[in-house]
Amino acid sequence: MQSDDNSRNTIIFIVAAVILFIAYQFFVLEPAQKRRQAELARQAPAASQVQPGVSAAAVPQVPQAMTRQAAVAATPRIPIATPSVRGSLSLRGARIDDLFLTEYRETVKKDSPPVELLRPEGTQFAWFADIGWTGANVPGLPTADTVWTLVQGSTLAPGQPVVLQTTNGAGLTFTRKIEVDDRFLFTITDTVANTSGQAITIAPYASVQRQGVPKELGTNQIVHEGAVGWLDGKLRQVKYKKWLKDGGGPAYTSTGGWVGITDKYWLTALIPGGAERVTGQFRQTNAGALSIFDANYVGEPRTIPAGRQITETTHFIAGAKRVPLLRQYQQQLGVERLDWAVDWGNFWFLTRPIFSFLAFISQHVLNFGVAILLLTVVVRLIFFPLANKQYESLTKMKKVQPQMEELRKKYKDDPAKQQQELLALYQREKVNPLAGCLPLLLQIPVFYALYKVLTVTIEMRHAPFVGWIQDLSARDPTTIWTLFGLIPWDPASAPLIGGFLDGALHLGVLPLLYGVTMWLTTSMSPPAPDPIQQRIFQLMPLMFTFIMAPFAAGLLLYWTWSNVLTILQQYVIMRRFKVDNPIDRLIRKFTGKPDPAT
Repeated sequence: MQSDDNSRNTIIFIVAAVILFIAYQFFVLEPAQKRRQAELARQAPAASQVQPGVSAAAVPQVPQAMTRQAAVAATPRIPIATPSVRGSLSLRGARIDDLFLTEYRETVKKDSPPVELLRPEGTQFAWFADIGWTGANVPGLPTADTVWTLVQGSTLAPGQPVVLQTTNGAGLTFTRKIEVDDRFLFTITDTVANTSGQAITIAPYASVQRQGVPKELGTNQIVHEGAVGWLDGKLRQVKYKKWLKDGGGPAYTSTGGWVGITDKYWLTALIPGGAERVTGQFRQTNAGALSIFDANYVGEPRTIPAGRQITETTHFIAGAKRVPLLRQYQQQLGVERLDWAVDWGNFWFLTRPIFSFLAFISQHVLNFGVAILLLTVVVRLIFFPLANKQYESLTKMKKVQPQMEELRKKYKDDPAKQQQELLALYQREKVNPLAGCLPLLLQIPVFYALYKVLTVTIEMRHAPFVGWIQDLSARDPTTIWTLFGLIPWDPASAPLIGGFLDGALHLGVLPLLYGVTMWLTTSMSPPAPDPIQQRIFQLMPLMFTFIMAPFAAGLLLYWTWSNVLTILQQYVIMRRFKVDNPIDRLIRKFTGKPDPAT
């Protein structure tokens, strides 16, 4: 087979694989995941928490979910008010189970409500933290039904802790001091005083629990959502699908570490105080048809002699996965890899520096869109030497294309001779058909890493660029079906075809610009020798326009701007080698200048 055919077949194989992978994700995996989440959304939540050591059979099922307002009003509460969060903690169970993130909105609209993070048990999709003590043959330990007494403070706020207390009626007094900083860190200090007249042995535990999974989770296959933690010196991750199937996996004995449950942008994580030895585990149990997900750890048992007391400190993070803040908590609490709660992926060695660069640039230009443009320029400069060789090779290939066609016609009945003459032509003209493949292969990991960064980091969420692009983490909001916003209607509301108009056929300004730039880069490349390959290459810009349309605007901005830089570089090289190109043809068409080749 001819070497130029090998080059093109390699590219076609890579492109076809990418197309199939993306198409399978969007048209098979995501619809199936949405159907599963919709089914879970119809299921009712459980009423009782799964505590360490309690079997799934012991968890009752509630036939109907309470409203959020009713659940909050059903228990005595203490308000939580900080610059970053608001909500309340329940005196029943001393749980942190009602929390809104005041700095983040559900949508980009100014009147959009704040993001809800935690919600009480008894509601649909309850999400809360529970901290306490467990021990065999120790009666009267506080449970989820224990009503604590407020003995100090009135509102939990930075610098204003609250102190709760309860007794078991048998000589044990439990005191809980809860503090909060101005961001997302809660510090819970538990003290147990033993006046029972005999020694007791108990162990601390902490659990963050989610009852059911909202239907919107799991729609993006590239983002980890589910159990996360750093246990036994390793990052532990279990996606909801695997968590549901396998029950969460084994328990890990760890010195220090942390466990939690994460969404795309939000995190609830429990951190034991100091370098305590704990056993961490992710569990999944069923309450009827409802799945209950639980990330917990249990500390080592400790004995409290009569007349003595012990103290245990637990840290609870509930908020946005802002990388600088996670790193700050990481140093402050002496915990390992807390910033790995952000799903950096297998290409972490690329995603982390790309994010750091974007964050650094955005601090100076105050616009993530501009930071993406500058990052694109830096990436292009890094790959400039290789890209220059690639485009020179493509330009030379295009220049000798007429000679190659003559050789193919002349020796069409003698493939061996044809191959020999083509190799001689390549050597004579200093053309390397494979030179165009390496830069493409090297850029694929960078493209994936940037896609990962734009998808998983909250710094991109609701980050505006210019004009109509007010959220770089979401798709382009404009569409051809509304004449890019001139017609005030929602294409999704169209009967029968609304799903297609708002889905696969949702073409905005950025996807169309991307398609045009891709068509130009394809047109500047030498044509394929085979008619079928030519047709595939001609259809690629159109196919990728539809494939890329649902992607984040920030990613399309990067790729479109990258294409523009590619076009400029190719154009300069083609002009230097005096090779005709589509830009010059368009200029001649509009100016009426004659073709110099005629």
